[in-house]
Amino acid sequence: MSLKHVILGYLSWQPQSGYDLKQIIADSETLSWSANNNQIYKALVSLHNNQFVEKTIIHQDGTPSRHVYSILPAGLEELKDWMLKTPNPPHSNREILLQLMWSDALSPAEIDDLIDRYINEVGEKLFMLRVSADEQPNVPNRTKREAYLWQMIYKNWISHFELELRWARSLKQDLQEIG
Repeated sequence: MSLKHVILGYLSWQPQSGYDLKQIIADSETLSWSANNNQIYKALVSLHNNQFVEKTIIHQDGTPSRHVYSILPAGLEELKDWMLKTPNPPHSNREILLQLMWSDALSPAEIDDLIDRYINEVGEKLFMLRVSADEQPNVPNRTKREAYLWQMIYKNWISHFELELRWARSLKQDLQEIG
């Protein structure tokens, strides 16, 4: 996933400051990573240097000036080119699987605790995804099709975490039966 393209996508919706973008990314339950200020501002500088976005400085009394970025036609073309690329399949670098590869060295209680903690993490993420799907923060909804696409994105994430939760619970139960 490209941070630059995520930024271009949000800027295609409406002009944003770096701070606004940081908040949107930090609050997102559908982006599988978070970007720090340095990464966002570095990406914005690169996008600006490549003439994909323009920057407007809005002076404010008593507070720092806001740098608001808007997408340019070249940025829309770059975003479109990226959207037309063949997407990669889902990554399978889930840490729990790597931990389980070597977990036979742990006691049954330690494995059980590991899986319990994972179940809790997955359950919390699932809950937050469901809340976000209901509230839909930072979703453009400019057209009926766009609203449907965002709805399906949430549905995909929710389905993924529901499946992961079922798998972890089944794993825990099976391991308890094995002993």
